[in-house]
Amino acid sequence: MKLLLEPSTQTRNDGIFRLLTIVAASFILLIMILLFIELLSNSWLSLEKFGLQFLLTNVWDPVRQEFGALSSLYGTLVSTLIAMLIAVPLSLVIALFLVEMAPPMVSKFFGMAIELLAAIPSIIYGMWGLFVLAPLMAKYVQPFLQKISGNLFLFKGPPMGIGMFTAGIILAIMVLPFISSVMREVFLMVPNVVKESAVGMGATTWEMVKVMVRYGIQGMIGATFIGLSRAIGETMAVTFVIGNSHSISTSLFAPANSITATLANEFTEASEPVYLSALVELGLLLFVVTFIIQMVSQLWLKRVQKRMGVQ
Repeated sequence: MKLLLEPSTQTRNDGIFRLLTIVAASFILLIMILLFIELLSNSWLSLEKFGLQFLLTNVWDPVRQEFGALSSLYGTLVSTLIAMLIAVPLSLVIALFLVEMAPPMVSKFFGMAIELLAAIPSIIYGMWGLFVLAPLMAKYVQPFLQKISGNLFLFKGPPMGIGMFTAGIILAIMVLPFISSVMREVFLMVPNVVKESAVGMGATTWEMVKVMVRYGIQGMIGATFIGLSRAIGETMAVTFVIGNSHSISTSLFAPANSITATLANEFTEASEPVYLSALVELGLLLFVVTFIIQMVSQLWLKRVQKRMGVQ
């Protein structure tokens, strides 16, 4: 009799476990929907008053109650792009060094150091950026870039130390531990037989690395978008060094703003309903942009997998 009851008991337990997992997954979806509804309802006044013009103008004047998100959106995207262009290649090289080149003790030490770097609060990065990095940028880095670039439009303007370029560097330092740690784990998961097969066929170290990258491309792209999600939503570190100016400039040295920095600086000062609604609409815009980036990343990942023959 006991043996006859065991299959039904197991089936019931599997059903309960399946239900629990469905409820947990649905809870995440419910939170996202409720967040969207809350942001939409609290920004409705701004949506009605400004419409699509909110996305097309960089005017931000609390006195005249005129608001536009273009400058904040521009600063967010440019500083994040700079961060990813710096952080992703560095993270890839660091991960490969720790997995393939460094001795075990060195790899373990620097692996722990990278993980500790990820635990530093963002406000510490911001203070370090303002008091240490910004003066170095103004005195050495920005004049040097202007000199070697022939005063290219990207590096025009007085070297003040703050601006989108400095904000991008701070973001790159902040996301570097996350991307490199995940990439390191991805490379550690590559089976030894894959690497040994490549070496046995006469592959050089560089060619073996290309095999590892091909094998772990899905995890590498995932690591990149983990860093991107962290960079695009960062607040305090960016607020310290971006300059907090509602203007758009082609120069990376010019002060700018980001969505998160605008919210951090002005949310407590928003006393007028339209002002507050415009700030909430900025939050809604950031939510939508993050969602779009995640959707694009998934589509891109599937395309890369198909092109490289990864299932």
